Amino acid sequence: MAIILNFVLASEKETTQFSQRLAQSAKKNNDALVIYLEGDLGAGKTTFARGFIQTFGFDRVKSPTYALVESYQNDDINIHHFDCYRLSDPEELEYIGIREYSGPGHIQLIEWAELGKGAIEPADMIIKISGEDQARTLSISAHSKIGESLLNSLKV
Repeated sequence: MAIILNFVLASEKETTQFSQRLAQSAKKNNDALVIYLEGDLGAGKTTFARGFIQTFGFDRVKSPTYALVESYQNDDINIHHFDCYRLSDPEELEYIGIREYSGPGHIQLIEWAELGKGAIEPADMIIKISGEDQARTLSISAHSKIGESLLNSLKV
């Protein structure tokens, strides 16, 4: 059974700060990590991903909407931000070599994961983002030991 925590964030700035807090916890993990970001268009998935990725020292973070995946790599980490919104078939992920984007030292942030079903790794953590105006509600569920560990680090 998945562990679920809910957080209410009042602004885009709070959403970014929250994603950075999660990223700080993720830095302590060297195993593969897969996070699904779920929510309607404009919910804040890319804002969340941008804050998360910037925590690892990457200043310029682009939305992967047209490229399908944007990768950020340095000596410490490999982060892959997927946006599956424009997928017509999950098999397209096989063509771009999705298997090469996983393994120890790799983090996958996946938007619209349901459109890549069958080709993407199971989630360690699912973050559902909803809200109106600047306020956001995050419902976070853990689906693995790594996911549970990260979720527990957010309880503070």
